[in-house]
Amino acid sequence: MDQASDVLEVRTLALGETSGTVPLARDFTRTALTEWGWLPAVAADRRAAAEDVLLVVSELVTNACLHAEGPEQLQVVRLASTVRLEVTDRGAGQPTPRTPHRAGRPGGHGMFIVQRLCLDWGIQRVPGAPGKTVWAELAAPV
Repeated sequence: MDQASDVLEVRTLALGETSGTVPLARDFTRTALTEWGWLPAVAADRRAAAEDVLLVVSELVTNACLHAEGPEQLQVVRLASTVRLEVTDRGAGQPTPRTPHRAGRPGGHGMFIVQRLCLDWGIQRVPGAPGKTVWAELAAPV
């Protein structure tokens, strides 16, 4: 992540055993984007940037639900020129985009979408601790 001095704000949502996790995560993120002035967006490029953030949140949380024993926490970090999304889960797996990507096949599109929409993404693990944090960074609207 960028220098700590670049962090303008951090929002954290505990997820755990919550039902309706994906809509909850999207609503939480939408609220942050609204309070930061990204939404409601009049210009198409600003609206697209906000929609990309909400789509990436949905994909990261869905992947944690389906493949990683469920998400524990979502962090939305506002930086000077980017927004960083972090989803912490309990799973040991390694998320990767399905290669080759086949648009006509059901499923397997989540990390491909993340890879296409984000400036960068990756995985952080704490040695000796279960689970991981999958993070993704998107450009802030200009």
